[in-house]
Amino acid sequence: MATIKDVAKRAGVSVATVSRVINLSPQTRPNTVIAVQSAMKDLGYRPNAAARTLVNRKSLTIGVVVADVSDPFFGTLVKEVDNLAHQRGHQLLIGNGYHDAEREKQAIESLIQNQVGALIVHSKALDDETLKTYANELPAMVFINRRIKGLEARCVYLDNYHGAYLATEHLIALGHQRIAHIGSDHDIEDTQQRRQGYLDALAAHQLKEPVKNSESDQDKSWIAFAPPDEEGGEAAIKALLQRDENISAIFCYNDGMAAGAITALIDDGYRVPHDISVVGFDDSLIARYMHPKLTTVRYPISAMATHAAELAIALSMQGDTQKRSSTYQPTLISRESVMQKTVQCSLKG
Repeated sequence: MATIKDVAKRAGVSVATVSRVINLSPQTRPNTVIAVQSAMKDLGYRPNAAARTLVNRKSLTIGVVVADVSDPFFGTLVKEVDNLAHQRGHQLLIGNGYHDAEREKQAIESLIQNQVGALIVHSKALDDETLKTYANELPAMVFINRRIKGLEARCVYLDNYHGAYLATEHLIALGHQRIAHIGSDHDIEDTQQRRQGYLDALAAHQLKEPVKNSESDQDKSWIAFAPPDEEGGEAAIKALLQRDENISAIFCYNDGMAAGAITALIDDGYRVPHDISVVGFDDSLIARYMHPKLTTVRYPISAMATHAAELAIALSMQGDTQKRSSTYQPTLISRESVMQKTVQCSLKG
């Protein structure tokens, strides 16, 4: 097995120079970096991550905690962090929290015990004080899709409320008045913010509040909650249509629920968007390849994940960063699942 001395000999430089290249020293000349990297590749030399940590006194491992890496949304998040980590010579460790407080704690603590130099956390179940305690333990901990008071400079988050407001207002502008909402049954701030954005948009346009004040009227509500996936979308739309077949449009918590809702509608004889218009949230890959293509709210998760990774690495290597706004704004992406409401569309076609 090749050693660092073998690499130095092949590249015609000192062992110290090879070490500087391995540890990404900015003082190394570009042509020297190329020569050393070429020698490493030719010899099949792999730097020892633990040894690099000892030299730098800094870990070159990034941890990421997400709800469920099998979810396409979180898969995209992890992929973007991994891409940047690879570019910067870091390795990636992943933990799943499943929107469960105990699982989130276990994932965070496990990664800290593995001495990650930086940690990007998507946590919805843990309270702010618990997360602040972890953040004090690891100064290079960054939170994504979460705004924690006092740690704003280490948070990268989306204005979920505004995204829901945009989606609902878009439907209203096209003449829809009987607009339902399919929400996630996860008790997290995203659920609450998107629901409130939907309700406030209705109220701003003097449309009737669909949420009833008494339990006896709940069967008339235009809001249904279910697991935030395709099956949940199917179940929610069926529940809504049992309550009121005159709904003309639906704003869904995410694209997965929208896909499930559209499938159920088509299976039941409805035409989308001629009978019922549907709007999703996230602008995930599925939105562009559904039939009809899905109108949705773009969640810039790729840009946010890259930003979070850059911030985490900077904190781990430098200990301080230049502060800049970490609030991202959603945008409406108009496709084919929504159309102008011109007549009452309650009949199956």
